[in-house]
Amino acid sequence: MPKPSAIPEQSVKLQKVLAGHGFGSRRVMEQWIEAGRIKVNGKVATIGDRVTGEDRIAVDGRLISQKAVRHRVLLYNKPAGEICSRDDPEGRPSVYKKLPRIKNQRWISVGRLDFNTTGLLLFTTDGELANRLMHPSAQIEREYAVRILGEVTDKKLRHMKEGVLLEDGIASFSDIRKGKDEGSANQWYYVVLMEGRNREVRRLWESQGLTVSRLKRVRFGSFFIPSAIKAGQYRELKPKESKELYRMAQS
Repeated sequence: MPKPSAIPEQSVKLQKVLAGHGFGSRRVMEQWIEAGRIKVNGKVATIGDRVTGEDRIAVDGRLISQKAVRHRVLLYNKPAGEICSRDDPEGRPSVYKKLPRIKNQRWISVGRLDFNTTGLLLFTTDGELANRLMHPSAQIEREYAVRILGEVTDKKLRHMKEGVLLEDGIASFSDIRKGKDEGSANQWYYVVLMEGRNREVRRLWESQGLTVSRLKRVRFGSFFIPSAIKAGQYRELKPKESKELYRMAQS
């Protein structure tokens, strides 16, 4: 099991320390700093500030503990019809409503799945871990089961493996495997991505004039959804599994 996070003796960027204490990802912590929610030694913090274990850090007026923090990781099987944000103006249900309540920490999702996408979603209280797992340099495989409506040709499959220019750059699948057929109209495929851009799987298939009628994430790195974990259920990772996740983040 990884060692618990604590404020180091050597100076470290403030947003990294806050993320390591489970307040949110580095990006969210930067937003909190810019909003004036963080103080260091009584002064409002600014982007670029660095801290050590000697500094007093306050979030929304409350000093954070400098004691080591034990982090947790959950594996959640997301059903369709849930958003990956904490609040939604439209009142749609959030994945966070299903997670166990915790004190002095908050759950952070490792990436997101869109409203109609189902499957494996990881949550951690370690914002620094979430940041590393989501970073493109981590090169972690994400595998999806996709049900396709339309005529799938070898040429279209080859285009998606070689690379397609989308509005946010070149995208491609590192692997495509044929799955089961559901009659003449629907076909299942398993596809692998090395990144997690917004709606990337759907957009790649749509670029070939095909429709994704169902989409499920079945794997993240070496983690699969256990058959015992039904849609809307979660389980906490065991120490050995958490250690493997930290190893993935460092590779």
